[in-house]
Amino acid sequence: MESFNVGIITVSDKGSKGQRVDESGPAIEEMIQKIGGIVKRYVIIPDEQEQIKAELIHMSDDLGISLILTTGGTGFSKRDVTPEATMEVVQKHVPGIPEAMRARSLQITPKAMLSRAQAGIRNNSLIINLPGSPKGVRENLEVVIPALRHGIEILLGEASECART
Repeated sequence: MESFNVGIITVSDKGSKGQRVDESGPAIEEMIQKIGGIVKRYVIIPDEQEQIKAELIHMSDDLGISLILTTGGTGFSKRDVTPEATMEVVQKHVPGIPEAMRARSLQITPKAMLSRAQAGIRNNSLIINLPGSPKGVRENLEVVIPALRHGIEILLGEASECART
């Protein structure tokens, strides 16, 4: 697999209304391109659970995107519903990814334990929730990037789970 398709969903009430410039989505795109990710769809939507679910399903089922990364909506605010939307659409949970992200982030700040980020699989799509800040996006993606390509290859049936690459 030389490249893989990526979808980015920025979840932000203010961003969706044009009241805030999204810096997290572009940070994801910059990092993911370095490992062969090609962004096929990038959207900014409000913190609305049904809208988040619909976009995740669209990217997975209709567009066949291999890696879907969300940014935002993983905190304690009443409007933060990205993890709930994600867990409603995935068919398999992938707890190791958010566990690894939180473990690494805890070395930087004790506030990392407040992240409710989730990860899971829907059909042939790996969905990962990332924080809403560019700094948090970079710190968390750095943790998962070394395993992403292999995970996607397994998901798409292009690699054995036993491979050590």
